[in-house]
This record gives sequence, structure tokens and C-alpha cells, in this order.
Amino acid sequence: MSSIPQNDKKKEQMVVDRDDKDSKNLLLIFTRNPELGKCKTRLAATIGNQKALDIYNFLLQHTVVVTKDVKAAKQVWYSEEIWEKDIWDAGIFTKKLQQGADLGARMALAFQEGFANGFERIIIIGSDMHDLTTTDIDQAFKALSTEDTVIGPAQDGGYYLLGMTTFTKGVFQEKAWGTDTVLKDTLTDLHDKKIHLLETRNDIDLYEDIKDIKAFQPYLDMI
Repeated sequence: MSSIPQNDKKKEQMVVDRDDKDSKNLLLIFTRNPELGKCKTRLAATIGNQKALDIYNFLLQHTVVVTKDVKAAKQVWYSEEIWEKDIWDAGIFTKKLQQGADLGARMALAFQEGFANGFERIIIIGSDMHDLTTTDIDQAFKALSTEDTVIGPAQDGGYYLLGMTTFTKGVFQEKAWGTDTVLKDTLTDLHDKKIHLLETRNDIDLYEDIKDIKAFQPYLDMI
């Protein structure tokens, strides 16, 4: 097979980028600004603030890699302030600022804005899932072609991915965010919806979540 000329490759990439922007799929990525002492605080309680920050930056890089080629418009929602020059390429990721009193309110706003802007399938993920792959996200969008909702359960009783085809207000209300009841309560709110469950995956919050995973050993060797 003959190789594609370099100029044609560039044109092909431009078409892919434009198609992603025009897609009816929207991927929301919620992230904390990576600052010392302000991220992965439960992990930092065991390994210290600097190592927790190093691990979080490692997870952010992983999230960039697994999301940049997803066939969807992509938005990064920052917790504190929008950083114009960081690992999130503005040519791929639209940058937004989270707003709301708690996590539920902030996620609800992002979903509402997405549906108001004409997106038909919206998925939200965090930025600290080492187990997450591009294929997982693509399969989740595919599931939304036939199901109302898709959820990726986390081992800690929460979820690492939530996708919907219509806005369901109750999902974002009256939740004890960060506890082991979030998934159960969310499924109760969605009792009348067609739900597709992904594989249960490991969320990264505590030392126990990473101590036996090879990829994190360089960060833990000095403990």
C-alpha cells in the first residue's frame, strides 16, 4: 500500500478534528487544577503532597492520551481557573470553568449546557482513572445509541463515567458525593431508564488503590 503524502495527512487530520467538533457526542472531562496540596488530598495523607501531585499529573497525562482521539467534541472543565497553556491542547479540548455549590450542581450545569447546545449523547468522566481506555469511552458512546444512560461503576461505590441522552435532574441532587452510596442512589434515580453498565473499575483516591499497581511504583519507592 502506498503511503499518504504528508500534506494529505495534515488535511486528513483537519477533517477528523472538524468532525469531532461537529459531532453530536460530547465528552466532559472534569479536572482539578494540579496544585500542591490541593489535589488527591486523601492520597497525600499517606504519601505526602508532592508525590500526590506527581501522581495526579501522571493521571492527567494518561487522561489526555485516552481522550484526545475519542470521536466527540471534548470539553475540559477546570475546578479553580482555566489554564490557557497546559497539557490540554486548546485545538482539541474546549476549556470551561466549573460552577456550582457542589459536584452535583457543577456536573448538572455542564450537562444542561451541552444539551442546550444541541449535543445528543453526553458523557462525563474525571481525570484520575488509570484503568480507563479510549475503547471504554467509544463503547460508552455506542451504548447511548440504544440506551438512555451508561454508567461505569467504581470499586469504591461511586462511578467513573456517566452518560445520558436526556438531562435527568435527580441524578445530580441529594448525593453524599465521595461516599460509597453514590452509585446505588444514582441507579435508584434512574429506575425508569434503560441503563448500560460498563465494567467496574478502580478509582484512584487512596494509597490502597495504587500500592499494588506497577505503573505507580516509581512514585512509591521512596516512601
